[in-house]
Amino acid sequence: MAAQSLLARFGRRCLPAAASRSAATLQQHQSALRAQTKVCGCYFSTSNCHNTKFYTDPVEAVKDIPNGSTLLVGGFGLCGIPENLIGALLKSGVKGITAVSNNAGVDNFGLGLLLQTKQIKRMVSSYVGENAEFERQYLCGELEVELTPQGTLAERIRAGGAGIPAFYTSTGYGTLVQEGGAPIKYNKDGSVALASEPREVREFGGRHYIMEKAITGDFALVKAWKSDRAGNIIFRKTARNFNQPMCKAARTTVVEVEEIVDVGSFAAEDIHVPKIYVHRLIKGDKYEKRIERLSVRKEGESESKQKKSGDNVRERIIRRAALEFEDGMYANLGIGIPLLASNFISPDITVHLQSENGVLGLGPYPLQNEVDPDLINAGKETVTVLPGASYFSSDESFAMIRGGHVDLTMLGAMQVSKYGDLANWMIPGKMVKGMGGAMDLVSSSRTKVVVTMEHSAKGNAHKILESCTLPITGKNCVDRIITEKAVFDVDQKNGLTLIEIWEGLSVDEIKKSTGASFVVSPKLEPMKQIST
Repeated sequence: MAAQSLLARFGRRCLPAAASRSAATLQQHQSALRAQTKVCGCYFSTSNCHNTKFYTDPVEAVKDIPNGSTLLVGGFGLCGIPENLIGALLKSGVKGITAVSNNAGVDNFGLGLLLQTKQIKRMVSSYVGENAEFERQYLCGELEVELTPQGTLAERIRAGGAGIPAFYTSTGYGTLVQEGGAPIKYNKDGSVALASEPREVREFGGRHYIMEKAITGDFALVKAWKSDRAGNIIFRKTARNFNQPMCKAARTTVVEVEEIVDVGSFAAEDIHVPKIYVHRLIKGDKYEKRIERLSVRKEGESESKQKKSGDNVRERIIRRAALEFEDGMYANLGIGIPLLASNFISPDITVHLQSENGVLGLGPYPLQNEVDPDLINAGKETVTVLPGASYFSSDESFAMIRGGHVDLTMLGAMQVSKYGDLANWMIPGKMVKGMGGAMDLVSSSRTKVVVTMEHSAKGNAHKILESCTLPITGKNCVDRIITEKAVFDVDQKNGLTLIEIWEGLSVDEIKKSTGASFVVSPKLEPMKQIST
């Protein structure tokens, strides 16, 4: 507006003063003014002028990506991945890639294909997941892996696109993320060749926060649903995930879409990413849209029956965990027992289920004819949504989580300490699944954190300990522990209090199977179970 106002004043000063000048002369001056406006319009811009360039061949769209590039690759699991652009990278043969992506697909699809051809040198991810080749290359020292909490990863990318060099977050304080020493690369003998650096720590309002640096890329490879011919794009359901913030955080953003429509086909206010962020665009030739975990229910089958409840131990935990839900609550549930507990939510209350991959208002598993590869939960299972649901990007999802807008987080654990430390993401040198979103989910002091797990590990090894022996996910973050034997409340200063015990067990038996001291509540009662 300032530029237009300046040009208008400039134009008025430059117009001929005499009213008797010919119409032709006036038209000449107006044409000159329009030409000046076009020149100055670019001059007043804050970035280089560009229009979205449309391609027909995905290889042409990525052929200038040089070896050693940093690529931001959208998607969550296999949902919303740029299939055609990944295929083009396979053909181009580019090597030495640093790939920034929440995960690396599976062994034979998505970024897993580039791992097989050894085109990726380093992964910056939150989750190794079910990609066995990813885990093997990492543990064998063939691949560098910088594991980053999922919400921190999303925010680092968002900050990069917004020109913010760094920020502070409570996520990861007291863990290897903050302390440094997390293995980035192993030697072939299993020793650590390269470890993460410690983070700067500052205190705000009595809480500790760590500094995280922004992430930017040389190129972003993004999957969207539709674009118009101007280059504006929209996403579909949970396929938005990391794609939206990645569009904004690279020097060159290459987007593939399923459909290109005329300008005006969708309203300006419905555009998810405006054309200024989209440099190259291609209509994908075909999409396989693999589903990582197909989960369905049968017609007339209740949600609680469509999943195997497992043995009595598992069901006992589930039925106790279901009592944690309250009417109107916003909750995030981990895969396994926490998610199964949602099957027992009373029909008399409403609980809004949030999933960190970008959906609020999760419903039951779909019928076979309702399956949609663009609609999954954080466990990468096919799902449905309830009326009033909404979709959003990964950075928005974790703003809800870190900001304390989610009332309850329920998740599993390998270990929990007497004072509420949680460990559930790795066994050094043996098992590395990554922290995923767990570090973010337990980072807000306003969110109640409930752990559901079996009381002991294999061989009756203690899982409730004076202090965790595995790398922790969060420090002093757990509020309640629910096992098949007991329920404990956890206080960051005073430790464990036994509040419920399974019928037939004694306090002495609980002490023998627990690796930490605890006090017994004067109101100790039998372990509750939700009625069905």
